[in-house]
Amino acid sequence: MFNDIGALELVTIVVLAILIFGPDKLPKVIQDVSGFIRKVRAFSDSAKQDIRSELGPEFKDFEFEDLNPKTFLRKQLAENEDLREIRSTFDLRKELNDVTDAVNSRETASAPAAAGASAAPAATGPDLLKKPAAPAADQRTPYDADAT
Repeated sequence: MFNDIGALELVTIVVLAILIFGPDKLPKVIQDVSGFIRKVRAFSDSAKQDIRSELGPEFKDFEFEDLNPKTFLRKQLAENEDLREIRSTFDLRKELNDVTDAVNSRETASAPAAAGASAAPAATGPDLLKKPAAPAADQRTPYDADAT
């Protein structure tokens, strides 16, 4: 519960508690707070037991921690055989290298084809990596200040 509280923060809390409640009332406050925490835990445990009993025997192994999305996904991914098989066969580096090689080979293959005078345009479509040529001055549409 208090895993992320450091020593300096704990000392600060103790000093503030002594300053606020005083050394005489501090033990009584600690007892009251610990009793309240015990009651809340007992209430939550009884509520969990009531929910489990109402759900029936098919949910006997139900854990409330499974409702956390991270825990649920981790459990589902670990139990699913198909996903485990896909994860073991999938190599991201190999896939990225294959894609990079395919892109590089297409660029090198299209460069000699473009150099030839009688070469037909590639059937794959326009080269999206090239910048389009700027239109000639007489082809540009006139600027209309009223339209903007």
